[in-house]
Amino acid sequence: MQQQDIEQRVREQLPDCEIQVQSDGNHYLVVAIGDCFDGLSPVKRQQLVYGALKDPLADGTIHALTIKAYTPAQWAQRQNS
Repeated sequence: MQQQDIEQRVREQLPDCEIQVQSDGNHYLVVAIGDCFDGLSPVKRQQLVYGALKDPLADGTIHALTIKAYTPAQWAQRQNS
């Protein structure tokens, strides 16, 4: 599975989020930034992203996935640190 395929799947699930995907073979890092994460626990944030990728995770197309999900304010603070 290509990075752009993963990005497209997550964008379809979370259309108002900025999505960044990095890969190393079949290990992926997804960074999602959006207001939809405001007030959600880290687990709930990850569940939103996992929902978009459940099929390729279940069939082994994606072997390993790391998710980092931020609100725009958290992302801006992180970039300024």
